[in-house]
Parts: sequence; structure tokens; C-alpha cells
Amino acid sequence: MPDKMNKRASANLDPSDTEIIQKILNGEKLLFELLMRRTNSALYKVGRSYGFGHEDIEDLMQDTHVTAYMNLSKFENRSQYKTWVIKIMLNKCLYKMSKMEHKNRLNDIEKIKENAQPMFTTSINNDTEKQVLNHELSNALEKSIEAIPLEYRTVFILREKEGLSITETAGVLDITESNVKVRLNRAKVMLRQKIEDHYANVPVYEFNLVYCDKIVNNVLSQLEKEE
Repeated sequence: MPDKMNKRASANLDPSDTEIIQKILNGEKLLFELLMRRTNSALYKVGRSYGFGHEDIEDLMQDTHVTAYMNLSKFENRSQYKTWVIKIMLNKCLYKMSKMEHKNRLNDIEKIKENAQPMFTTSINNDTEKQVLNHELSNALEKSIEAIPLEYRTVFILREKEGLSITETAGVLDITESNVKVRLNRAKVMLRQKIEDHYANVPVYEFNLVYCDKIVNNVLSQLEKEE
């Protein structure tokens, strides 16, 4: 990669997305890295909510970032950049799903069964045991989320794990705010009670920094080729 692509966007302050976008449009293109890093975790969770594997999600994220960059001048401040780019990712996911119908993507979800193995140890005496328990809870939660229908799963991820407001979630999914509330409530009912009690404190679909670096570098390289 050329030397100029090795430069990393940095700032002493924490500029808003709007400020960053304006600077990018004014020629400071490497600042796009900041927008990617701010939204990678959210995009990854969206991809997981649709049932895609890690490699497919990486491809979808890269396509999403490239599309966002190429259309950055069309972004309007009526919504947050995060919400805008999530909607692009959702459209990418839907398009990919439409091309994979013959593979019956839902088969994998239907195969998920509740394990008879106990999730809880009889006592939690040290940090190691707590870490094991949290890992088990995280895995159980992810499997439970994947087992519920897509329309409920996506609302749950956007509202509860990414913190989008009801209005933002409705806008991203093109449904009414009432539908958002109904789907979220039904999603929670579908999850096992013990998982629901713990989900807010358990990491879900963690996006490792190593993967973030990979996607950032790939997108920057692709953008440089197109220019």
C-alpha cells in the first residue's frame, strides 16, 4: 500500500460525524477511517443478525463502507451517520439473501436446539469462573437470538445492542414505531428468561480490533484504486 495510505487519521479532539464528513468532502479523505471504526461494530452485529458467517459479513461491511464513501455527498444531517450507514448495510444483507435463496439460509437457524447442558455452575468463586460463565451466557444468548425470526432478531439487535432509538429503528427498517415496539417485546418473550435477565451485561457478536483493522485497510485500498 502506498505511503499515503499508511497515514492514520487522528485528532486531538473528538469531532462529530458531521464535522468529519465535511472535512472528507473538502479533501481530507483519510478521515473516512474514523467513520469506519466508529460503525464497524454496529455493522458486524447487523450482519450477524441476518445469519451470515464472518467472511460474508466482512465482505458486506467493506461493500457498505465503499458505497457510503461514494455517496457521502448525499448524506443529510436529518439522521445520524451511524443510522444512515446501517441502512446501507441492511440493504446489502437483503440483496445477498435474495441471491442465496436456493441455499435455504434458514436451515442453519432451524437446526439450533437448546442444549441440555447446564449453563450455570453451582458457585462462582473467582474471576476465571466468572469469565467462563459470561462466555457461556454470551454464546447462549447469541444462539437464542439467532433462533428467533429475522424481523424480531433485527429489531432486538438495533434497539438493545446498538442503542438506536425507536424512531431510528423504524426509519432504518421502514416500519412504524408501533411495529418496532411490538417486535421488540415479542423478541424478548421468545428469548429464555435467564438469558433475558442477563443480556444487557453480556457482550454479543464482539467485533475484534484485528478485524476492524483488516476492513479499514481493505476499504482504503479499494477506494484508492477507484480514484
